[in-house]
Amino acid sequence: MTGRARARHSPHGRCGLVSLGQVVEPRGSLCVAEAFRHISFGIRRVYWVFDVPPGGERAHHAHREQHELLVATRGGFTVHCDDGEVKTLYRLDSPAAGLLIPELVWHHLDDFSEGAMCLVLASGPYDPVEYVHDYKEFGELMGRR
Repeated sequence: MTGRARARHSPHGRCGLVSLGQVVEPRGSLCVAEAFRHISFGIRRVYWVFDVPPGGERAHHAHREQHELLVATRGGFTVHCDDGEVKTLYRLDSPAAGLLIPELVWHHLDDFSEGAMCLVLASGPYDPVEYVHDYKEFGELMGRR
């Protein structure tokens, strides 16, 4: 791993990498993500994904209105994004950068390294109605038939 988040394929989709605040000291390093400073939304929910088994995948959905910031706090994983026009692929493997996923972007995570942990900062509380789990419905919302 390189210790840096990086994009592969087209960097022109609606998702984007965000540099987080980082302090490196002999005592240890610290990263910070502040609402409206490092990320463009207020944080209403925080959760983390871990212990994903080898070959496992997470997400496979879009959010109707919520935004999320994904951070690899330990290890690494790949994020696949589809904004209805552009498909992008990101490898997150550094706690000093996050991936901003705006509303109506279909995404899923895979290729988790052993021990990887994904921290998610979300703009809203959990609401099952907020999720689009059907890719065909996502296509219809994006104007594809």
